[in-house]
Amino acid sequence: MKYTFSKTLDLSMDEAIDRVTRQLKEEGFGVLTDIDVQGTLKKKIDVDFRPYRILGACNPGFAHKALEAEPEIGTMLPCNVVVQEIEPGKVQVSAIDPIASMQAVDNAALGEIASQVQARLRNVINAL
Repeated sequence: MKYTFSKTLDLSMDEAIDRVTRQLKEEGFGVLTDIDVQGTLKKKIDVDFRPYRILGACNPGFAHKALEAEPEIGTMLPCNVVVQEIEPGKVQVSAIDPIASMQAVDNAALGEIASQVQARLRNVINAL
């Protein structure tokens, strides 16, 4: 099963991050974390890596419902969105499919929440 939704954009990393952040906001998500993988790998292990950012997106209403339905689901939050440069001027944006990531959790209420979050994340990727 595929576990992400992806789209490739003809943009710089900064432009892509701005566009993704705006689209996430349109769907009710905020960005809680922004991990600069390229910078971290360079600093920690002196490895050169392509521009790669992990945005931890959260919709507070859905996060609250998920935590009420399954108290340990916080181990799978927030919803990660990866923005990575695949070549100069081309950026791939990938969002986690929450249904795929939560398949191991046997909780029908959580499945419904994941379906709603999935629809919003698909909207984000489709709108880019």
